[in-house]
Amino acid sequence: MSTGIVRTVQHRIDGRETTGRSNRTAPVWNPATGERQANVVLAEPADIDAAVQAARAALPGWADTSVMRRSRLMFSFRNLVEKHLDDLARIVSAEHGKVLDDARGELIRGLEVIDFACGIPHLLKGEYSDQVSTDVDLFSFRQPLGVCAGIAPFNFPAMVPMWMHPIAIATGNTFVLKPSERAPSASNFVAELYAEAGLPDGVFNVVHGDKVAVDAILDHPDIAAVSFVGSTPIARYVHERATASGKRVQALGGAKNHAVVLPDADLDYAAEQLIAGGYGSAGQRCMAISVALAVGDVAEPLVELMRAKARAIKVGPGLEAGSEMGPVVSPEALERIRGYIGSGIAAGADLVVDGRELDVHGDGFFVGPTLFDRVTPEMDLYRDEIFGPVLVVVRVNSLEEAIDLINDNNWANGTAIFTASGQAARLFQRSVQVGMIGVNVPVPVPMAFYSFGGWKQSLFGAHHIHGPEGVAFYTHAKAVTTRWPEETKAGNHRGHLHFPTAV
Repeated sequence: MSTGIVRTVQHRIDGRETTGRSNRTAPVWNPATGERQANVVLAEPADIDAAVQAARAALPGWADTSVMRRSRLMFSFRNLVEKHLDDLARIVSAEHGKVLDDARGELIRGLEVIDFACGIPHLLKGEYSDQVSTDVDLFSFRQPLGVCAGIAPFNFPAMVPMWMHPIAIATGNTFVLKPSERAPSASNFVAELYAEAGLPDGVFNVVHGDKVAVDAILDHPDIAAVSFVGSTPIARYVHERATASGKRVQALGGAKNHAVVLPDADLDYAAEQLIAGGYGSAGQRCMAISVALAVGDVAEPLVELMRAKARAIKVGPGLEAGSEMGPVVSPEALERIRGYIGSGIAAGADLVVDGRELDVHGDGFFVGPTLFDRVTPEMDLYRDEIFGPVLVVVRVNSLEEAIDLINDNNWANGTAIFTASGQAARLFQRSVQVGMIGVNVPVPVPMAFYSFGGWKQSLFGAHHIHGPEGVAFYTHAKAVTTRWPEETKAGNHRGHLHFPTAV
């Protein structure tokens, strides 16, 4: 993207756009060079209210739009996203730092959710039961909640918002999106594609901001539901504050994802997958593998394979051909990750590959793949979500010990096992207290027609995101019981005082 100002997009009923009332800005870095490439204007509560009022004004017309028209519009939007996939990928790479292929992959996974939302006529089908009692029929249907809001993280600037707004909009709601101020521009581009697809003004609104904007969203009386993806402390805060103001909330938090490697596993395959799962997107994924649990005597050969593969990763600017891993998102992230590496050394872990030694030309926010061995559960390396390219190996004696470690963890987003044993895999998938499980799959993110979400402190609220639970989250269910009595002589319609039962 070019240097400039990233502003709020509020698609109003009259087709105008507003550019915000705030004088506060935040930097949008180029992580590959360390340069400030833009400033994003941070919304004030008045900006949030303007977006909500635009969404509120658009709601009656959009909610009454037929599901077939909503579906056709979603198909048009989907085709435009696919047409501009490379443009969006370049925007994501330029602001986040991830390599271009990874950014394309993010968008393809986002497209899958739009594909799912295109099937909204089927997804909103209710049920009908004839003659549940004498002359009585019963049916159900779902209706939109109203104005919904999404608060999205920096690490998937396009995909995570696409987990939210396509389903919310397809089910008849209007939407206010607050993307991360660190990577704001993809959401503005998406707003333009919605407008090109024919979405009425006010149905989709983008407002940029920081905690001021978040709090205004959480407190706003005209917002019915909030979706959030981010760190566990903020997810807890969002859930508590938004539910206190009567909102429906789905808040997805952080993770410390384990992968178990059994002695019968194909070690070269397992090492390759651990490297991909740990260092993809510079480890800035809530589904990144950050702990490898090496069972028995598998540890020594596994660590040697991982050492060689980690050192072979080509780190460079995300938009540079051949780069396999880009920089981290900000100078603060870089310093935090370096601090954890130093903490691990001080705690006595064995530093196998030191990402601080990486030599990349320029002043970008680069830290290389980092690998620790002989990490123990009391170390910060193990306990904390580092959110960077730091992968640790913990040695355990058995599958049962590995399962106990996973189940003792406060987070429960994703986990994986590498094995050739169906019996071991079945024991693992039934025993671990985790929401998403991979068997010989390092990053077990479900397809869009399933729902995404963890357990424990990785999720606050009753609903997972996208898939069937996403449809349920953005809608109210109604059940209607009907009777159409025949016209008879007076006195034959006497009611009963007892509780009605099927007769």
